[in-house]
Amino acid sequence: MVTSNSSSRLSRIKKSIILTQTDTTVGFLSQDAQHLRKIKSRQSTKPFISVFQNFKTLKEQNIRIPTKRKKMLRRAKKSTFIVKNRAFRIASYPYTSEILRSLQWSFSTSANKSGENFSREFCEQKADIIIEAKDGLYEGKASKLYKINNSAIKRLR
Repeated sequence: MVTSNSSSRLSRIKKSIILTQTDTTVGFLSQDAQHLRKIKSRQSTKPFISVFQNFKTLKEQNIRIPTKRKKMLRRAKKSTFIVKNRAFRIASYPYTSEILRSLQWSFSTSANKSGENFSREFCEQKADIIIEAKDGLYEGKASKLYKINNSAIKRLR
């Protein structure tokens, strides 16, 4: 694959809807929440999960993690956390895609119309970029969801 350091190429990727297999299930990724909301017909009151490539990128977004929970967050696999009504995960993508490596963070949502099951036809129509490995796209089990603060951990899903 040819690499490019063009900033205009990167800005187009940030606004694109990417269909890919995440570490849990097939999903849409984008840095444009409004575009994601539009294609999924999602309520404006329902927020998206922010996915970060690493803990350092999460810290740069000024999300304060309770000190007692930092170790738990670093070691977590296939888990989403809510801190002060902000949902996020730290997940490295399983594929060595240049496109996914260029995104330090993105909004993530399951690849389906809001409230419906995965439909490959729907996803292919809505996605600007499709990243698929040889084992294909599959709807897996959703991530575990925890609401955390200094004093408690509550599993929501």
